[in-house]
Amino acid sequence: MGKTTISIHNTLFRINGDLTYSEIPTNRPEAQGLLMNARFIQGVFDDVDDPGRFARWGHAEWDPTAHTQGLIDALPQWYDHGLRAFTVGFQGGGPCFTIDNQTIANNPFGSDGARLDAAYAERMDRLIRGADEIGMVVIVSFFYGAQTRFLKDGRAVRRAVTTASQFLRDGGYTNVLIEVANELNIGDFKRHPIIQEPEGMASLIDLARETSGGMAVGCSGGGGYRNREVAEASDYVLIHGNGTTRQRYYNMIREVQGWELHRPIVCNEDSQAIGQIDVAFKTGTSWGYYNNMTKQEPPADWSITKGEDSFFAHRMAAGIGIEIPELSEGNRFYLQGLEPHMTYAGERWIRLASLYPESIDFVDFYKDETLVSTAYDEPFAVGFVTNWRQQGVPAGDEDQWRAVIHLAGGDVIERRGEDDS
Repeated sequence: MGKTTISIHNTLFRINGDLTYSEIPTNRPEAQGLLMNARFIQGVFDDVDDPGRFARWGHAEWDPTAHTQGLIDALPQWYDHGLRAFTVGFQGGGPCFTIDNQTIANNPFGSDGARLDAAYAERMDRLIRGADEIGMVVIVSFFYGAQTRFLKDGRAVRRAVTTASQFLRDGGYTNVLIEVANELNIGDFKRHPIIQEPEGMASLIDLARETSGGMAVGCSGGGGYRNREVAEASDYVLIHGNGTTRQRYYNMIREVQGWELHRPIVCNEDSQAIGQIDVAFKTGTSWGYYNNMTKQEPPADWSITKGEDSFFAHRMAAGIGIEIPELSEGNRFYLQGLEPHMTYAGERWIRLASLYPESIDFVDFYKDETLVSTAYDEPFAVGFVTNWRQQGVPAGDEDQWRAVIHLAGGDVIERRGEDDS
């Protein structure tokens, strides 16, 4: 039996029998029973084919064991701000900006699904036990689209579910929730209809629950996706908010709540659009922060980094009722992506992070005093594509960037790269 036991009572989560956050003297009652979380999907990542590619972002070498340990070491900092869960995947996730996931071999399962690689199992075990020590829950995700190409057929998928679930059962973990697949409806799962079709996924959810010894199981779909058959099979309803606006995200939650399934609704992937966390608090649902640059491009910096990570941590703490030092007016904006080491293949990814993005009307981005891009939606990015993706720009050593922030109230604020060095 672990130190941390997660349980579900109707729509609320309990840790060691108590509603989450009820142990915090200053908690907001409406936050009790929620499970605020983050997508740390690459926590046990490796690439057996070409690992040298991941000696980057200022790292001289790629070391999967050290990468996992770095996450374990960072967890207390996140816990202090209210994070109580994180998602980690046996097959990881896609580096969205740099390396094609179809060229990565990050898969612990044998082709028939019957084998679990010992090194992956060891890293996952250490990570789950590290979270258990400080009172955190791990949402263990089994499948990621591109990596399921290594599973030869539907029977192999079922065996892999059994293999992973038995590993969790045999580990005696009490702080684990299961996500069978990350975004079951995405195109990369077309090779395995048993994952992609709701009827097949419902059967995999049942299989995972049975073979894990009764752990709570769910499965997510892409941003805005919901399916009642999958939700009815689940112990907790997983949704993703990436690509949605606050209104669309709210509408999705209200629709799922209207099914009256009486189980928790958990977003375990959204974006850096931290304004959406307030929709979660308002609807009594759990929200999952997803920063695909600092947390999904290995090697990840698992700490609460300056800018987006820090602003999310502050918003989460405030929504829960955790008392932390308030950020001054001058520290509520950060021109992100100009850090010297954050370049790859001659590109960098620039965005304006803000503690209260809802207060911004639009942001103009200038390079060498020339207007390059205007962003109207959070997270405010040069080359905005969607709230979880943007285009890169050439990384010139002498380029001078500034963001001109037009606030909804009419005030204008500037941030320059050198302001944030």
